[in-house]
Amino acid sequence: MNKIREKILLLLIGGIAFGYSITPGKQRMVLKTISREWKKIDKKELTEGIKYLYKLEFIKKEEVGDGSIKIILTKKGRLRALNRQLENIKYKNEKWDGKWRMVAFDIPEKFKRGRDALRQKLKKIGFCELQKSVLITPYMCEKEIELLVNFFELKKYVRFGVLDSIDNGDYFRKIFKLN
Repeated sequence: MNKIREKILLLLIGGIAFGYSITPGKQRMVLKTISREWKKIDKKELTEGIKYLYKLEFIKKEEVGDGSIKIILTKKGRLRALNRQLENIKYKNEKWDGKWRMVAFDIPEKFKRGRDALRQKLKKIGFCELQKSVLITPYMCEKEIELLVNFFELKKYVRFGVLDSIDNGDYFRKIFKLN
């Protein structure tokens, strides 16, 4: 997918991030970033990109009461944007801050497909298993994990934590090729 279409999807998922922002400060930060990035897109490229995303069924149009049109990400579009965002986690080129990010979950058997999809996605983006339902990574990814958990509708079963240390840290530093 070309860069402009990916950027449009990521900016639209930014609207979802705004909805999940708890504090006004985070909401302001999300809005500022989204607004700044929208202004950088050429109008002609934007129109062509939106048409193509509509054709792929990544977005849909809804007419609002005042006659304007609202563009909404479909589930397929949210998944594509989320996948793109998740792929970038381990390529952020940030210096490791010495902290581990941990995702732990206890998801009931009736949500097995979501549980397996979550575990698979976490491993794919660079998490390593401590136990079957506890995974860690050195990469900063809280926002992306929150979006992932919300996408699979598993929020009440999943916990995210930041650890200063872990008892077998040397082993994991080798796995992740850290200092």
